[in-house]
Amino acid sequence: MRTNRFDGFCDACAVHVAAGAGSLTGTSGRWRTWCLACSPRPPERGDHDGWHRLPLASLDFETTGVNPSRDRVLSYALLDEPGFEITGLVNPGVPIPPEASDVHGITDAMLIDAPSSAEGLSVVVDWVQSLVDRCVGLVVFNAAYDLTMLRAEADRHGLPQPDWSRLIVVDPLVVDWGIERGALGPRRLVDVASYYGVAIDNAHDATCDARAARDVAVELAARHPHVGTLALADLMEQQRGWFAQRAADWNAYARRVGRSIDDPAGWPLAG
Repeated sequence: MRTNRFDGFCDACAVHVAAGAGSLTGTSGRWRTWCLACSPRPPERGDHDGWHRLPLASLDFETTGVNPSRDRVLSYALLDEPGFEITGLVNPGVPIPPEASDVHGITDAMLIDAPSSAEGLSVVVDWVQSLVDRCVGLVVFNAAYDLTMLRAEADRHGLPQPDWSRLIVVDPLVVDWGIERGALGPRRLVDVASYYGVAIDNAHDATCDARAARDVAVELAARHPHVGTLALADLMEQQRGWFAQRAADWNAYARRVGRSIDDPAGWPLAG
């Protein structure tokens, strides 16, 4: 949600809302104004059983850029059962663009003694396969990016691919969209985390982001029984459908303004 920058009236109660005293939700051309009393809030946690009470792993990367087929992994965080946490830096053998360093703080100098991509990412690939073998769900915020990146890196360095067809993925970006249908506007991890009361102490640090993504996933399931009580296999199918609908929404806008379009079938792997 964004802070309202102009005077307006709350869409829920029609009370006048001064600039800076309320919030905006929605997307360009479809903004809604809310007073503080009416600002959207998530439902309370339920007492239902569901996948949020199962073991869930989480993964996050920091990278050289935003193109998963071209850019490189620089750091990773792998969170598994309580007490299990593997983090690492990776030397990709290519310079880090300054704009990427400005986001996550990783510099070329920090990676001089780090393992090569082939060595470092073999740990990640083996771990993802272990999740497949153990039938543990993997939480990845914007999975189509991180998992496509890992697949491309594995190909690039001759690493064996995990059995992607059996990997169970929980993508809080897609689940949140499926629940809200875009009504709350663009939702980065920090936005969804804030909405659900999940702390992010150091955004764009792989460990912090992986932990926050898993916590957000748990909140989504705990507060929305129609999602949380799904079997994980059914949730996978639901997420594919939500992603396709989200892509269709974006593509309608992208065609009007000349932006690149998304592949509706590009989840959890693009291309």
